[in-house]
Amino acid sequence: MPGPENPVENSDTDQIRLVVLFGGRSAEHDVSCVSARHVLAAANPRRYEVEPIGITRNGSWVLAEAALKALAESGDNLPESLTADGPAVDVLPILANNTALPTVVFPALHGPMGEDGTVQGLLELAGVPYVGAGTLASALCMDKVKAKIHLTAHGIPQGEFRWLTVDTDEFGGVRRPDGSSSTVGQEVDAAIETLGTPLFIKPANMGSSVGVSRATNRDEAIAAVELAASYDRIVIIEEEIVGREIEIAVLGNEDPEASVAGEIIPGATFYDYTDKYEDGADRLIPAPLEPPELAEIQRLAIATYRALGVEGLGRVDFFYETERADGRPGRGWLVNELNTMPGFTPISMYPEMWAASGLDYPSLIDKLVELALSRHRRQQGHTRTDH
Repeated sequence: MPGPENPVENSDTDQIRLVVLFGGRSAEHDVSCVSARHVLAAANPRRYEVEPIGITRNGSWVLAEAALKALAESGDNLPESLTADGPAVDVLPILANNTALPTVVFPALHGPMGEDGTVQGLLELAGVPYVGAGTLASALCMDKVKAKIHLTAHGIPQGEFRWLTVDTDEFGGVRRPDGSSSTVGQEVDAAIETLGTPLFIKPANMGSSVGVSRATNRDEAIAAVELAASYDRIVIIEEEIVGREIEIAVLGNEDPEASVAGEIIPGATFYDYTDKYEDGADRLIPAPLEPPELAEIQRLAIATYRALGVEGLGRVDFFYETERADGRPGRGWLVNELNTMPGFTPISMYPEMWAASGLDYPSLIDKLVELALSRHRRQQGHTRTDH
């Protein structure tokens, strides 16, 4: 594992043009602006010629001149959050290698239209190396329903869940997974009967706990489905799992490695947006785990990472259940989800877990860039078009 005894190899003379994408057309726009700020601050200025490109909420691409000016003066002058303001730029030319330096794109984007395979597909078409998971893995992990179905097929332990698809423009009509028509009330009743209460109800394609509700009764569940449906047509309904919330950071392509574990102690009823980004929760890094427990969760994290086809980086979130609500024995480690572009804010778990594992923030950026270049070189060996 890269750390104090095995540092990331790099040379300050081998400069790279690092295009950092941030903002985006999702409810996680603001989180992305903070993540990108800290990526810019951590990137070694002797190694990287950094180019911050903002994507506005309406999808326009702009050169973030204020961030560029602050970087030129001193990274210490960066604001706490970047803004997607500046002169408009053409997408493909800005991604192309228009300098003598090799280009790598760091899509510090969270949520739909950024972390879900859309931007990754654009980068594939542009032929540029980029940090993080590829198109398929990004799309699969963003869709909580599809990811859970996929992990079930791979034998990865998870909690129980149901889902529905909003059928009409007017809230109320939905479709079951088999395509048959239903109503929100009927599906909520079925969820309560099979999963019990409380329930967690979420938009399938969203992160940062945006649109997530904990419902303790039928009326709350119906309102929670309506809220989730305002963010995504597909809504997932999950059983509540009472247990420890543990996370593992994973890094790598073909041979991924797992960090030490981090534990979340929510400050609210559950680990919501405020806890994640306004420092409402307590974090224990490393998490207090016995060596066999840590080894098992690291094994499961890498198995989940591989099953979903992720490369570059990912954060795997777990519950540890010792006892079920009805008194039955707990199921142990249960995977909640894998995040392909975890937050890089000052209180984000991913960089903190790697720092506790011996890989500091600047070295983490170096490693992510190296993994992007390595994957791109590998892919170039599989691009034959004739037959």
